Amino acid sequence: MFNLPIGLRTKVAILSLFLLCLPWLGYQYVWEMEKYLRHGQEKTLEGTTQALATALHERPKLFDSQASFLTQVQQGRDLYAYPLSGPIQLDGKLADWASYRHKSINYGDNHQIFKADPDAPLSINFTHMVGKYAGYLYGFFEVTDPNVVYRGKNTLNIDRNDHLAIATLAPDGKFRRYIVATTKDGWISAFELPEDPALSTPVTPEIKIQGKWRKTEQGYNVELRIPLEMVGSKLGFAIYDVNDSKTGELEAIVGTSAIDDVDKLGTVLVPSPEIESIIKGMSHNSSRIWVVDKHGRVLAKSGDIRTSNSVWTRTVKEPKNPGFWGRFKQKYLHPLYYRILTTPPKDFIDSLQDSTVLGGSHIKQALSGKQGSTWRLTPDNKAVILAAASPIWIDDKVMGAVISEETTHGIRTLRNKALEKLFNVIITIMSMGTLALFFFASSISSRIRKLRDEAEEAIDSQGRIKQHIKGSKVRDEIGDLSRSFANIVGRLGQYTHYLENMSSRLSHELRTPVAVVRSSLEHLGLQSLDPDSRKYVDRAQEGVSRLNMILNNMSEATRLEESLSKAELDTFPLSKVISGCVQGYQLTYPNKEFITDISDEDLMMTGVPEYIAQLMDKLIANALEFSLENTQISVSLSAKNRLAQLSIRNLGPELPENMAEQIFESMVSVRQQKAQEKPHLGLGLYIARLVTDFHHGKIIAKNLPVDENDRSVTGVEIRVSLPLD
Repeated sequence: MFNLPIGLRTKVAILSLFLLCLPWLGYQYVWEMEKYLRHGQEKTLEGTTQALATALHERPKLFDSQASFLTQVQQGRDLYAYPLSGPIQLDGKLADWASYRHKSINYGDNHQIFKADPDAPLSINFTHMVGKYAGYLYGFFEVTDPNVVYRGKNTLNIDRNDHLAIATLAPDGKFRRYIVATTKDGWISAFELPEDPALSTPVTPEIKIQGKWRKTEQGYNVELRIPLEMVGSKLGFAIYDVNDSKTGELEAIVGTSAIDDVDKLGTVLVPSPEIESIIKGMSHNSSRIWVVDKHGRVLAKSGDIRTSNSVWTRTVKEPKNPGFWGRFKQKYLHPLYYRILTTPPKDFIDSLQDSTVLGGSHIKQALSGKQGSTWRLTPDNKAVILAAASPIWIDDKVMGAVISEETTHGIRTLRNKALEKLFNVIITIMSMGTLALFFFASSISSRIRKLRDEAEEAIDSQGRIKQHIKGSKVRDEIGDLSRSFANIVGRLGQYTHYLENMSSRLSHELRTPVAVVRSSLEHLGLQSLDPDSRKYVDRAQEGVSRLNMILNNMSEATRLEESLSKAELDTFPLSKVISGCVQGYQLTYPNKEFITDISDEDLMMTGVPEYIAQLMDKLIANALEFSLENTQISVSLSAKNRLAQLSIRNLGPELPENMAEQIFESMVSVRQQKAQEKPHLGLGLYIARLVTDFHHGKIIAKNLPVDENDRSVTGVEIRVSLPLD
């Protein structure tokens, strides 16, 4: 793996990401809390339905008139009077029924009661529905009849023409029949028939039944209303079709049920105002209450599930005048939170809003005598609705059920508010924790960087101690490390000081014995010696001379270091100093060719010209020593970016690997260990570096690029950069 340069602060920031587990754990906790709240809402709703069902137990009068004792109901035969939002204008145009037309039923072949010619196609059909408003039963009949026959103006017969027949089991227990017939378009004429189904006369006008007959292109419309006090639990309508006005023969009868026998009549369910008054007290909350009979037909309804006035919602209402923190949450935090959370929709599709018959597993369970509940999604998947049902008992029989419905908007809102508060706390804790960790890591890293900088400043690139490290007083691991570094640098400084003074001490101590040996050899050389003895004396004198040269070289570096600290600076032209030095070298070394490229400008700089000359002496001496025979030495001087660039090149052996910087250290030499005419202590380039550092310059050595034509030709370049004025 790659070791990426990651700092302590970055590592601590990465480690602080584990704090992100806190929001996830909080979300899981709130999710579990929501499950318990849903369970609590379910039990609460079941308790509500049970309480309402208890109020309806053992009250048979509420259900007798609703035909709830039937074993089954049949659509089209058993009618349902839909609650109307307002009175219907009786004009035969059916415009007021537009919003209810989807609930109407078409009566045709499947509802024919009589047909004169069984083989002839049925020529009539009608669309019909009934509704209830303010004590009246409203109804319309949109009849398709290609041949409309009106009642004759001067005839006493009311059934030898197209007409509408009505039959009901009145609230007083009597079987009553009515005929609606008219001589022309306009207000209808209603007549009551004898109670005996076999008789059609005498008839009695019934003015309580009001309405209008209006002819249309397809046939005719009948729109009427009947007082609810005339309608019992059984009701039937039938359209009689007569096509020949002269004979008055009946062609066909199509109706909701047969009307010649009370037992053949269908039922009619009118929403019970008594039950509605009982459940009206529950309309203050966001529950919707239904009461259905044993067939699932709606007897009463109260409430609206679209409202948000539940106990769950009231506990989390926002303050009217939020402060700074409230405005900050609404503007910045809520948009972030609700990328994850879902806001309960203000509007959704309620498929059961106008239902007249309800079904479902919870209702089946309630009608079987047990409490039941279920969850369902709305068709648009925007809301979840909880429904609970409880049975209504009459004489140990289930005669209906109470259903209560609520959305989970309140719980979802409560969950969102809980998560908002949790996220606010977590973000605060994470921010404070991350900042604390960041500042802690910054403090540690700054102390480590300070210790690093002190260590780098304490020792220069040559390994000399420039200044001591001050140990930290903090009693921790970094403080211990700082004190250890201070102790190490202090001891290293003492040892370095000893090494730096060793050469001057050695030269001072060795000069006296060397002088004694030299004087003794000189006296000995003046005496007449045999050839063998003379040979040994000469060798001893040569050794003393070499030893004296070594002492002079050692003292030269020491003297230079001391003189540099006391040198007086002057401004001089660098180009002239370098040119003068090169001219001297050409005279001194006539067998060596020097190639020069020195700038014509003076290149003024501040320093000591004598030291620059000494720098050139050491560099040229080094180039001469390592250059091959019959090769050239190149000396160039130019200016670039206020710096003088001095370059000395020679062809010869390359620098060993990793020695480009070490050759400028004291007592370092890359010469091969063999017999040499002169002693070499590796002080020449060391003196060159001392002079360069004194003039605030930089000296580097590098191998020359390899010649592609002759790879055996190698060389070294030493480049010195000196600041110009």
